[in-house]
Amino acid sequence: MVKKNLNLLTLTNGESFQPFRYALGSAGARFFQELKDNNRFMGLRCAKCEKVYIPPRNVCGPCFEPLKDWVQVGPEGSIYSFTVLRFAFIDPETGEKKPVPYGYGFIRLDGASTNLQHFLELPKNGDLKIGMRVRPVFAKNAQGNMRDIVHFSVDGA
Repeated sequence: MVKKNLNLLTLTNGESFQPFRYALGSAGARFFQELKDNNRFMGLRCAKCEKVYIPPRNVCGPCFEPLKDWVQVGPEGSIYSFTVLRFAFIDPETGEKKPVPYGYGFIRLDGASTNLQHFLELPKNGDLKIGMRVRPVFAKNAQGNMRDIVHFSVDGA
């Protein structure tokens, strides 16, 4: 038996899935194409306030200005906020069990004004700290999505 609740389908055994599909738009498409083809992060800068959005968007939030100036950011950055997860679960994007413990956080890439969310590899001592420098570890077979970044590793870990 399946219960339908808007876009969330729940099976009687408690499992659920979300059959969402969405369009990336021109900014998202270029972001993922650059990530896939060149292992680089591209953001959009507001000509008025100079805020750099990563992931990019088409309009600046504070200024309501259309964004057209593409700039490269990162790839290195700093941990802005994080959590360490110590329980295993199935990654909804890959269907694979996540090894524990692992980090997840907000990364402020160099040159960006906004944060990117992603997995963080824990350093050998297991301690993450706000402000730690990180760099991306890219997947060998890029597909043009967020899984093209395996995780961010802590510099010197």
